[in-house]
Amino acid sequence: MRTGEATDAAVAAGCGAAAAQVRRAVADARRIVVKVGSSSLTSVAGGRLDPETLAALVDILATRRLSGQQVVLVSSGAIAAGMGPLGLLQRPGDLATQQAAASVGQGALVAAYQQRFGLHGLTVGQVLLTADDVTRRGHYINARRTLERLLELGIVPIINENDTVATHEIKFGDNDRLAALVADLVGADGLVILTDVDALYDGPPSRPESRRVPFVGSPDELAAIDIGGTGSTVGSGGMVTKVEAAGIAGAAGVPTLLTRLTDAKRALAGHDVGTAFAPAAATQASRKRWLAHATSARGRLVIDDGAVRALVERRTSLLPAGVTDVQGSFFAGEPVDVCDLRGTVIARGLVNYPSAELPTMLGRSTRDLARELGAAYEREVIHRDDLVIL
Repeated sequence: MRTGEATDAAVAAGCGAAAAQVRRAVADARRIVVKVGSSSLTSVAGGRLDPETLAALVDILATRRLSGQQVVLVSSGAIAAGMGPLGLLQRPGDLATQQAAASVGQGALVAAYQQRFGLHGLTVGQVLLTADDVTRRGHYINARRTLERLLELGIVPIINENDTVATHEIKFGDNDRLAALVADLVGADGLVILTDVDALYDGPPSRPESRRVPFVGSPDELAAIDIGGTGSTVGSGGMVTKVEAAGIAGAAGVPTLLTRLTDAKRALAGHDVGTAFAPAAATQASRKRWLAHATSARGRLVIDDGAVRALVERRTSLLPAGVTDVQGSFFAGEPVDVCDLRGTVIARGLVNYPSAELPTMLGRSTRDLARELGAAYEREVIHRDDLVIL
């Protein structure tokens, strides 16, 4: 064997061992989050739940739960399940009709889960979340407490976005991201994303030359892969959102498996199916992860180059002297993006002042502000403990 070939073989063997480790970690997980998409749960026509598919999924998860593994199910399908009764042939584009379909479909979805899990002697608990529930710290803690208690009681939580009340401004956008945030929220040992594609491919799966990517060791390995793709006619996500979800979970130290629903049993048993995503070697503190992944910016602060260096290199707090512009409308305590002069987002944090107050403070020292306006203004725009570099 030539030297180059030997090196390639060694690398492949190393990747294979790392992938097997991720798969085994998910198979042996004490607590696991499983996400299933709308396209996997609905009929070919897309407007009604497929009872056989749902039953197959529940039977797999019930077996895991009865073997001692705690299972949290993040399930799409409410809007899709409501489309048939409302006479809709495709997923509605306007928010009001989406909410109407979700209102009709959510009850049918949970009833179907309850009936099937009940055959195994298991009880489900419906948990509907909006982005506010994981972006506002008080809501976040309450959601975690509720889920912990449900799991302690032996309940299988069924989580979905609360589409009936969510607005465009407070929507997750897709349940892939929600599942990754829930995995972090509950301290899961593994995340499994079930879809209608068997794995991540190095090109469009429809092309004969495209090959399955069995293992992703770090986000850098995705640079050469044409992920592309949008959601199905009944779903809202695509492969991009699933890879992003794996990245969010990985930042929390949670290994992720991506595969199709028909391979779920084998995936949960540790077999070589789908794509395994390794967790990050070094993870951020929980609060930093929350700021980076669970929040949606309400506005922007533009800062000068000196402030960029201070934040990125010295990890300081953001002071009013370094802020050059305020964009958007927000209140004190809300998350905002911090951008350089070229518009690149470099950080996100919880701002200490409302947008209405900040313009008069720009470029000024905290000492001058305190002398003119009082001691309450001798504080950072964003404290470093409330700031994460992106």
